[in-house]
Amino acid sequence: MKKVLMLTLAVLVSGAMNVVPAAAAPSHRFDPVTQKSRELVFKNTRAGFKVFRQVCKKCHHRGNDKGAKFLYTESMGMKGWNRVFYEKYPLCARTGEWNKLSKEQLLQLHDYLFSYARDANNPFCSV
Repeated sequence: MKKVLMLTLAVLVSGAMNVVPAAAAPSHRFDPVTQKSRELVFKNTRAGFKVFRQVCKKCHHRGNDKGAKFLYTESMGMKGWNRVFYEKYPLCARTGEWNKLSKEQLLQLHDYLFSYARDANNPFCSV
């Protein structure tokens, strides 16, 4: 009996050491603009990164002369990025700069920023 108990304990301990924790990054997000849930797929977030780098970072970089706030992905949490895209309160959205982007590009940009937000890897955050 003692041998069986020790063997069971050894198997449990060795199995626990090989457990890889799952990533806490979100796999879906509720889009308040479209009122639908979107699956966050790498293809869209990669496209969103390109939009962020090519379009947003033209103004939102350190030392810009346009008065645009410096932004990086972790500038806000997931709720904050949702608010930006739902309320469209930034100056660039109100002045029509976002009109240069297609609807799909805006969704991809939102997916990217949401996926890599400040609290995206925190399993205890509320979206």
